Amino acid sequence: MQNIDSHQHFWHYHPEKHEWIDDEMKIIRKDFLPSDLRPILDENLIDGCVAVQADQTEKETDFLVSLAKENDFIKGVVGWVDISADDVKERLNHFRQFKTIKGFRHILQAEDPSFMLQPDFMRGIAALKDFNFTYDILVFPKHLAAATELVKNNPDQLFVIDHIAKPNIKNGLIDEWEKGIQTIAQFENVYCKISGMVTETDYQHWKKADFIPYIDAVVESFGTNRIMFGSDWPVCTVAATYQQVQNIVKTHFKSFTKNEQDLFFGENAVKFYKL
Repeated sequence: MQNIDSHQHFWHYHPEKHEWIDDEMKIIRKDFLPSDLRPILDENLIDGCVAVQADQTEKETDFLVSLAKENDFIKGVVGWVDISADDVKERLNHFRQFKTIKGFRHILQAEDPSFMLQPDFMRGIAALKDFNFTYDILVFPKHLAAATELVKNNPDQLFVIDHIAKPNIKNGLIDEWEKGIQTIAQFENVYCKISGMVTETDYQHWKKADFIPYIDAVVESFGTNRIMFGSDWPVCTVAATYQQVQNIVKTHFKSFTKNEQDLFFGENAVKFYKL
């Protein structure tokens, strides 16, 4: 059994490239590299991680691949490629040579929901399965209806929802989000990362109880075979330490069987990303 962190990031901080890091998050306006993460993973008994893109360039994908080459605890990379490009198949074929690249992601949360249903984007998503690549869906609750349409049209493509689709935990909004999660979870080709929750609430004043209804809804919808742990380090550190993030889910899952905990904390990620 391997403990896997299915979602974290690395970067050389650049104000323009990382303009999404606003003043409230200014403590992460610096470099975050494997040498920073390794001791944290060791301390929290995590065997490996999946590095996910934070910048929308192929250069970012190359950067993550180079880090994975030098650090064997980086078990997989979710890179970026222009899914809507005419030459997307050629690009996917190029990236197929790098065994650490497991899939791709686009910052869909910054786009209109209709973006992912455009013919060019749909064509690119349909091409992924021929190269055995996964797709990470990063969205807000308002995007879930379009995301459901996307997965429905691609039944043979593996998808995973990042950060439980970013519900507004801060204000306790749950109904619209929960309906969307229940609907998309009906498609067996969709998994969900229980990650990124601490940054969807009050950074300074959250408590574990805030997350319970959201985690319950995800587990109820996806079961224990299609959920995975992700820290969202270093973004999570604006609101919590790595250990605090891990403890939220450790506490939640301690009443589950050992097998179910093993699935959530590693085996599902290994299976999904073929680590």
